Amino acid sequence: MLAALLAGCAVGPNYHRPSAPVPERFKEAEGWKPAEPREAASGTDWWSVYEDPTLDGLEKQIDISNQTLKQSEASWREAVAVVSAARATYFPTIGVTATGTRSGGPGALQQAVASGAVPAGTSRPVNQFELEGTASWDLDIWGKIRRTVESDVANAQASEADLAAARLSAQGTLATDYIELRVTDETKQLLDDTVAAYKRSLLITQNQYNVGVAAKTDVITAETQLEGAESQEINTGVMRATLEHAIAVLVGRPPADFSIAPARFGTVVPVVPTGLPSTLLERRPDVAAAERGMAAMNAQIGVAIAAYFPDLTLSGSYGFLSNVASGLVKAPNSLWSLGGTATDTLIDFGARPAQVRQARAAYDAAVASYRQTVLTAFQQVEDELATLRILEQQYAVQDQATKSANLAVDLTLNQYKAGTVAYTAVVTAQAIALTDAQTLLTIRQNRLTASVALIQALGGGWNAASLGTRNGTAAQLAAEDAAHARSDGAKSAQAASPAD
Repeated sequence: MLAALLAGCAVGPNYHRPSAPVPERFKEAEGWKPAEPREAASGTDWWSVYEDPTLDGLEKQIDISNQTLKQSEASWREAVAVVSAARATYFPTIGVTATGTRSGGPGALQQAVASGAVPAGTSRPVNQFELEGTASWDLDIWGKIRRTVESDVANAQASEADLAAARLSAQGTLATDYIELRVTDETKQLLDDTVAAYKRSLLITQNQYNVGVAAKTDVITAETQLEGAESQEINTGVMRATLEHAIAVLVGRPPADFSIAPARFGTVVPVVPTGLPSTLLERRPDVAAAERGMAAMNAQIGVAIAAYFPDLTLSGSYGFLSNVASGLVKAPNSLWSLGGTATDTLIDFGARPAQVRQARAAYDAAVASYRQTVLTAFQQVEDELATLRILEQQYAVQDQATKSANLAVDLTLNQYKAGTVAYTAVVTAQAIALTDAQTLLTIRQNRLTASVALIQALGGGWNAASLGTRNGTAAQLAAEDAAHARSDGAKSAQAASPAD
């Protein structure tokens, strides 16, 4: 009954999630049916929709070797430890003290005689031994400790959501870099083919010049065009090297020890289903982190209000006092004490009201941050849906333009061989064809990276229901702490051993 009574005395507002602006539908998804909708199978990771084994292998290294993610994971473990420390304050603090002293002089003898440790008339130095157990318990009558634990739990869950957001960000960045690297490989292949075609055109022009049916300017123009294409071909190496180095760092590898062989990437652009807008609040880790931040700030209001009420602490001790160590623990030598302390502040010149106002203002700021995070989440989904829809249309038009440009090159080159057009017509047609092909690759890259961004905007398959379950059991946390302790012990032993 006492526990139930105290549980109802927690001051401060109970937490209720504030409302947030949630639309009924995604506007940019209306009337659009993606050509290749695809969703990761149950039990598989989101990047599996791209069906690329190399990307699968790289993504799986994020959890193992990414140092930024390890930093976020350590911050989460720190927040969990704070919760454990806060929960420990629910219970009494129990300690033991063992004391042994030898003292002399009139003052020491008087004190020893007064305490009964030595008989009156003793003149020699005296020994005094004491063994005492102590206990103190801060009674959480007004809920200050409970609100503190509530706040710490919410902060730990927010930290866990931040960890999920950091993981999703690293995974998305890796997927984007990998796609750009593969498109760079295809750009290199396109320029290789272009250089080979330009070499054939130069050979044709030289043969025409040798038989006197072409001008020297045609040869020079063909050489200039070839050298320009070769320059672009070489320049692709800069972007590829930069992307390869970025991927190496993301998977926790030194760039010098890491390489990815050139290859083509799948031509399919998967678009994942969006679902209902209301579900986005549970699928985005950043939204969940902002919501848990509100809960933590709400509990801090209760902590601030509890400062208005007295703080009651119970304390007690039981022990033994004697001048002989061998007979210390005996009933005649026992001593005990039991007491309570109540403390309250009578005048603080407005400090407590100011702290309550501060806590309420921090909560209001957290609410605003949460609602802004929700709005940003919906904006990002709408942006990527619009990007994918529009780029799909642009890709179809650009693909047809590229085919027409390649056909124009073939026809113009045949006309040049027949002597019916000048070589400038060939150069113009080839330049247009190369530009169109490069534009087509750029649009394809943008569609693929937009699909990655859409998956990220939808949460990457994460769900807020997992908060508090990831490595969250006491046994798992204790095992982790033991592993860290063994590691620290090994390091200490190694440091203490003499050098060879």
